[in-house]
Amino acid sequence: MTNMPDAPAPKTGKQKLWDATKLIIKIAVTSALLYYVFSKVPIEKVKYRLLHANYWWMAVALLTFFASMVVSAWRLLSFFKSINLRLDPRFNMRLYMLGLFYNFLLPGGIGGDGYKIWLLNKRYKLPAKKMFWAILFDRLSGLWAIGFIICTLIIFIPQIDVHLAIPGGIFLAGTAIYYFVAYKFFREYTQYFFQAHAKAILVQGLQVLCIIFVLLGQDFDGKFAPYLLSFLVSALAAVVPITIGGAGARETIFTQLSGIFNMDVGLAVFLSISFYIISLLVALTGVYYVIRTSRLEEGLPSIEEHDEPEEAKPATN
Repeated sequence: MTNMPDAPAPKTGKQKLWDATKLIIKIAVTSALLYYVFSKVPIEKVKYRLLHANYWWMAVALLTFFASMVVSAWRLLSFFKSINLRLDPRFNMRLYMLGLFYNFLLPGGIGGDGYKIWLLNKRYKLPAKKMFWAILFDRLSGLWAIGFIICTLIIFIPQIDVHLAIPGGIFLAGTAIYYFVAYKFFREYTQYFFQAHAKAILVQGLQVLCIIFVLLGQDFDGKFAPYLLSFLVSALAAVVPITIGGAGARETIFTQLSGIFNMDVGLAVFLSISFYIISLLVALTGVYYVIRTSRLEEGLPSIEEHDEPEEAKPATN
């Protein structure tokens, strides 16, 4: 086992000030959005749903979300393979969970993606720029998958009075442009393009299934599509890094769309908060590798073995 690389260089005073400013802004925006939401929806209603939920269904939802993170880490490997970064799946999963913890719970400090780029650059000596683009395309594949499922759900929502050919055509045109730009200017990252985007659909499909299980935990027997569509739209809003872990942004979107799609606003906000709690619980598993940093790379081959060409390695039965 190799030792962990040295810690990043200490931040300058200006960098620390900027981190603190970003954190204050995120706290302020998150607080303002949550204040707005709970001015529309009594918190007691949400609390009642949480206390009286079917926790067996909630547990299934938690496991389903964790499964989506496993597939998400697997998807990232496709983009790493494109730049000839062959990570051990165990290490990749540990690093992914650690990054999830950093992204979710340390919004004002080091980001999970930034930590991954720094650590992989230190260990494998690949240009940080290459890893940045691999991670960015991984994120873009997730956004593409959300768009794909949104287009599919539209046909089940009568309030959206538009022929499927219109959003479908826009999505297909956008997909063609997306692939053309990626192939033309970032061809290296398209080696496993279709494979990675199929995995992205699986990731988002599992998260939609997670929301279905939360709804079943409320003995819901109405139309699922409006809640699922609102969830996916709120996921797009949560991508914008102006709140802490997407809190406030998701709830605001659910609150706004509940009137349009005739949803129970209390149930809609409960769904958003439940998903936040589930995400938080899964992200907390990454703290293990903060406390036990030596376990992050446990059992990995040395860097020399990693760099050794496949044909040079001894054959195994």
